Amino acid sequence: MDSLASVLQFLAAFLDALVDADVLLLAECSLDLEGHLVEIDRITDSIYDSVNNGVYRAGFAESQTAYDEAVTDVFDALDHWDEVLADQRYLAGDRLTLPDVRLFPTLIRFDECYHTTFKCNRQYLHQYDNLWPYLRDLYQTPGFEETVRMEHIKDDGYYQGEITPIGPGLDYDQPHDRDQLSSPDETTARPS
Repeated sequence: MDSLASVLQFLAAFLDALVDADVLLLAECSLDLEGHLVEIDRITDSIYDSVNNGVYRAGFAESQTAYDEAVTDVFDALDHWDEVLADQRYLAGDRLTLPDVRLFPTLIRFDECYHTTFKCNRQYLHQYDNLWPYLRDLYQTPGFEETVRMEHIKDDGYYQGEITPIGPGLDYDQPHDRDQLSSPDETTARPS
């Protein structure tokens, strides 16, 4: 197994045989799209470098230059993916894939924590035309919402167990209409 994607493909195939596909998020993901795995790996690596790790590079920067570079990487990537998501439902096309699963934790934490705590404050995620509905689409996909504990995100992100921030109080269940970007047989989310 050469990569995380290969490991997750193996795991998804193994678990799919044991668990109902409606219950298991990995079984719903197209982790094994033949001919697309190189592109999926490229997107996964790009998202990790610029967004997943980028927010931490910004938050723990020890110089203005390091912070500026990290924040620029984060928002250049978010701007790019916002444009891509104008024309397709998911990062790699019409199917939920590993890059979507990998990006979700950072996006769900962004406005709630990273914007303020890690000083990634050029723009809120909910101000993006396509990333915000995309995040709600993922959140409403079976298996995603169950992984979110907003009080833990806020407590851990702000490093203060006694006081949990109230805001921003975003509604991740509001309709997103992103299912219109996929063909009917490609949808995996609950109706919006």
